[in-house]
Amino acid sequence: MLSVEARPYIEASVPVLREHGLTITRTFYENMFREHPELTNLFNMGNQASGAQQQSLAAAVFAYAANIDNAAALGPVVNRIVHKHASVGIKADHYPIVGRHLLGAIQQTLGDAATPPLLEAWDEAYSALANALIDAEKNLYAQANVEPGQLRDMRVIETSQEAEDILSIVMQPLDGQPAPQFKPGQYVSVCVDFGNGRRQMRQYSLSDAPKGDRLRITVKREVPGHETPAGEVSNWLHDNVKRDRILQITHPFGEFTPDTESSAPIVLMAAGVGITPMISALNRIADVNPQRHVIFAFAGRDKAHHAHQADIARAKSVMPNLQVVNFYESLNGASTSESNVHEGLMDVSKLPSWPRNEANVYMCGPTGFMKAQWLSLVEAGVPAANLHREVFGPEMLDYLG
Repeated sequence: MLSVEARPYIEASVPVLREHGLTITRTFYENMFREHPELTNLFNMGNQASGAQQQSLAAAVFAYAANIDNAAALGPVVNRIVHKHASVGIKADHYPIVGRHLLGAIQQTLGDAATPPLLEAWDEAYSALANALIDAEKNLYAQANVEPGQLRDMRVIETSQEAEDILSIVMQPLDGQPAPQFKPGQYVSVCVDFGNGRRQMRQYSLSDAPKGDRLRITVKREVPGHETPAGEVSNWLHDNVKRDRILQITHPFGEFTPDTESSAPIVLMAAGVGITPMISALNRIADVNPQRHVIFAFAGRDKAHHAHQADIARAKSVMPNLQVVNFYESLNGASTSESNVHEGLMDVSKLPSWPRNEANVYMCGPTGFMKAQWLSLVEAGVPAANLHREVFGPEMLDYLG
């Protein structure tokens, strides 16, 4: 609970963070990594290079200050952060390091405007948030029965090219014990050791229903863009993973878990490799309730970039009430004569009708896709409380309520 003395300083920080938040977070990461280079093993350095991680942290700090007394608004954001932290093995010992460098970055950026009372207020606010995160992460680790950062050796038993630049990897525990339990929508971190003490961890959604003895992930090869580097881990996995390769992964975590167990109608919407958690959900529904009414909508570049078509075909063969709709930016081998194929971006108005006040809608894909669909669905009368999303990569928090 924030003290009465600290609250006005945090509230007064909102416009300052809006103006200087990105500079503060850039300074924070630069200073922290310079003093603690070992922490680069816990952070996605690709997102650091592109600036996405700095923007995400700036948005999160701004959201925290703007909603300091609004637990309902902060709760989902904090929950997402807790699961991400658990997936890379964040420990309680890391929080004092982060706090010291965050306060230092505020002071360095604001100069004389960072008065002692302002810094004391942010020290108090950060400590309250850190304690909440530490407690929540401790509970997550205990529920999973793992230690922070604990990795498990998995043997690759199968790989398959799902689509252009998209590879599926099926793994079994090397120790012969059952695979860890998970819920569709959750992810594991894959740890790749690049030598010289440098490693990187990346989260990949589990892309099949729970099987008990195996896990499957699906990885898109990330090519370099105008402002983004090539995906170091994704390219390594594409280039090096073959049958019998040993990979190290964390326990599954993630708060985005579509309701796969009830009989209520459900809408699953995905773009690009965002299809992976949705396929996990669809396969689970096909296993436990194949009579359920499901709309499965996919948007992609073209059919060649549409992963998991075999999974969808299997689901259609056992689910009489499954309706699949595909949107391709370029038809390229597909035809709009097929009743479920449309050319162009996903258009909510072209989806089958569903009880909009009853059905939950789950979405996963790039930020632009998520924003467009969220707004379209709300305009179409879908209650915001029925909308759930998973954004791959750092979240900007700029459009979701």
